[in-house]
Amino acid sequence: MATENFEGLQAQQEENIDIKALFFKFVRYWYLFALTLFVTIVIAFLFNKYTNPVYEVNTTVLVKDDKSMMDPSSLLGIGLSNSAQNVENEIGKLISFSLTYRTIRELDFEVSYFIDEGLISTELYQEAPFEIVFDTTISQAVGLKYSLKFINKNEFRLEAESELIKLYNFSTEEFEEEEAEKIKIDRAYKFGDVIANSYNTFKVVLNDKFIPEEDIENTYQFVFNDYFSLAKTFKGFEIEPINREASILEIKLKGSNTQKSVNFLNKLTSVYLQRSLEKKNVIAENTIRFINEQLGVIRDTLQSAEINLQEFQSSNEFMDLDFQAKQVYEYLSELEKQKAELIIKSKYYANLKNYIAKNADNVDELVAPSAMGIEDPVLNSLVAELIKLYNEKANTLLFSTHKSPKVIGLNSNIRSTKYAISENVSNIIVNSKQAIEDIDERINTIADKAEFMPVTQRELINFKRKFDLSNNIYTYLLEKKSEAQITMASNMPDNEVIDIARTEFDDQVFPKKGLNYLIALILGMIFPIIYVLAKDYMNDAIMNKTDIEKYTNFPVIGQLLHSNKDSQLVVLDSPKSSVSESFRQLRTNIQFLTKGEGKTTVMVTADMVSAGKTYVSMNLASIYAQYGKKTCLLGFDLRKPKIYQDFGLSNNIGLTNYLINKATIDEIIQPSGKMEYLDVIMAGPVPPNPAELIASDRNKELFTELKKRYDYIVIDTPPVGLVTDAYLLMEYTNINIYLVRQGLTHKKVFGSIISDIEARGLKMQIVVNDIDLTGGYGYGYGYGYGYGYGYGYGYGYGYGYYTDDKPDKKKSFTKRLFNKV
Repeated sequence: MATENFEGLQAQQEENIDIKALFFKFVRYWYLFALTLFVTIVIAFLFNKYTNPVYEVNTTVLVKDDKSMMDPSSLLGIGLSNSAQNVENEIGKLISFSLTYRTIRELDFEVSYFIDEGLISTELYQEAPFEIVFDTTISQAVGLKYSLKFINKNEFRLEAESELIKLYNFSTEEFEEEEAEKIKIDRAYKFGDVIANSYNTFKVVLNDKFIPEEDIENTYQFVFNDYFSLAKTFKGFEIEPINREASILEIKLKGSNTQKSVNFLNKLTSVYLQRSLEKKNVIAENTIRFINEQLGVIRDTLQSAEINLQEFQSSNEFMDLDFQAKQVYEYLSELEKQKAELIIKSKYYANLKNYIAKNADNVDELVAPSAMGIEDPVLNSLVAELIKLYNEKANTLLFSTHKSPKVIGLNSNIRSTKYAISENVSNIIVNSKQAIEDIDERINTIADKAEFMPVTQRELINFKRKFDLSNNIYTYLLEKKSEAQITMASNMPDNEVIDIARTEFDDQVFPKKGLNYLIALILGMIFPIIYVLAKDYMNDAIMNKTDIEKYTNFPVIGQLLHSNKDSQLVVLDSPKSSVSESFRQLRTNIQFLTKGEGKTTVMVTADMVSAGKTYVSMNLASIYAQYGKKTCLLGFDLRKPKIYQDFGLSNNIGLTNYLINKATIDEIIQPSGKMEYLDVIMAGPVPPNPAELIASDRNKELFTELKKRYDYIVIDTPPVGLVTDAYLLMEYTNINIYLVRQGLTHKKVFGSIISDIEARGLKMQIVVNDIDLTGGYGYGYGYGYGYGYGYGYGYGYGYGYYTDDKPDKKKSFTKRLFNKV
């Protein structure tokens, strides 16, 4: 249990260390964060400043779920009073292109005006200092942007240039087949002059918003807009219920000009309600139209009958009927009145049957039966059902196509209902004809019985019969027309506007200045982080302890700091520097490994050139010599000897001479000239067969003798990844140092070579060279395997102990105090 707690604590500590290491890795690139933040914030500032703001305005519409039972339409028997209006269907109507197009046609959006403000152009809806007056019957170039610059109060310069511009006729609302291939205008005009050419006819006039002191210096633009493009642009408004339970719709529109958006939304809702009212009045209008047609016919008949009656009475000087004749007349008048109603109803039946025969796909020509006084319950219910089916089909088509199963089913029901109406009307027409014939027989019977009356009275009755028949029909039609007109006048829209759109309640939705600055701040942090992480991920060089642990279990016994000294012999020239101290720590760790053995032979190798083998070998030997131990530095890099250059010694005689038996051991040993206890054996002339010489018995004799004379032997070897010399020398060594240079040693090369060494069963200790503390290295290696100190966090650790410390430019309090003394 204790072991598990310890391991958990250790894992937690390692995780914390990784977070700190990551933090200081980012701190190393503080300048990149500062630069990126500055750039992103400047970009956000410029974007906020030079972007046209977009504002959102809204209006709310109440969609009534059901109609009042006292809806005036019920007076005509239209049958719409019980049809529930679905919220989704009303949304479909509001977003329809036809409604938007009709709204655009009723607004003054044909010409858009702008002021040029350099990087942006701001629309001047109803605020421009001039107005474009154009002839709607002449096609205009739409989408062509004109630039207008004031010359003085009376003149202006007009410029425009473009190709393949469409011509649009605002009166016919159609595009011309031919396009203007190339348009170029650049000339001066006077305000009020007609600007006429093959693609435009208009004039520019000043209005009451013109202020010479302010407007003359500005540059303005205007462009003609066709209705289709405008409808597509403004159709982008959003509609949604204010909540799930409510049937109140909120309509939102975003635009760069608040007043223009407000006018559009208010006109949209007005047209929407007007269209709803028009739909409710369509059957009443059909009734009035049918009645007017019948009135036109009966009016002439009535006038003729009236004239004939007046002429007869005038010519016969006959004023009234006797009692018996009056009874006959009254009875005949009642029959004629019934006949008149039957005739009107018969004409309606014929009209209804003609509508069914035409197979019309709407109710535009349908007249409600009850509007003509027809109280047949079957016919009324069938007509109401037909209207209901047509309305349901229209609502379904807002979201479906004609081929959808529901529309196909509705079409089938409509055909069945029409057939039922047709059959019902046919039967009613037959019955109506029989009723009219019966009345005619009764009238003829009465007429036959009136033969006993005087001729004059009989003729008067006939004239009055004809007049009363026409008059009854005319009066009946006028009554029904008045009823329909009253119904139309009392109709109200099914829905209503709750709140109109207002400029006072606009909300800027773009650009969101605060959000843009926040995004800039986030991006300013993210980009450097991505760069640092990507650079670290793409880096093939070893940078920290984790990189080494992925490839080997050999211990890291030393971390050598980066040297800024000009000399390679840092330990000798700057013994109190932090670099020298790191070599002392390496020396201590080696002592731990050798467990205090008297004689120690250390080999320094690497997998590549430029890892710092010679540099480390010389300074490691120097640190042992400073310890007062007899030390010998061997330059066994026979192919590329370099040690002699730094010590200022001769390379004419060395190991090569001894190994080929051309010199004795005493002849090749040279005092370093830098330190009493340090001797150096150079490589000597470059041999053709270095590996054979190293493997010779002569070399074994050399090490046997040197171990007798010296406490420490340090061997500089060629790269183990290039030649086998280092492997041959491991026979004579106690400690084998594999040098890894931070930021230079390739991970895969290191992994390949170190795996080969492990496979051979050889022992190797890792030393990291050229550590840059300013890069946040400290966490990479730290306390490793119990060797060395690590180097803190790379900042300020050990200040005041090393000669290469850089104190603050300001003098310390103590130093100032001593200076005063």
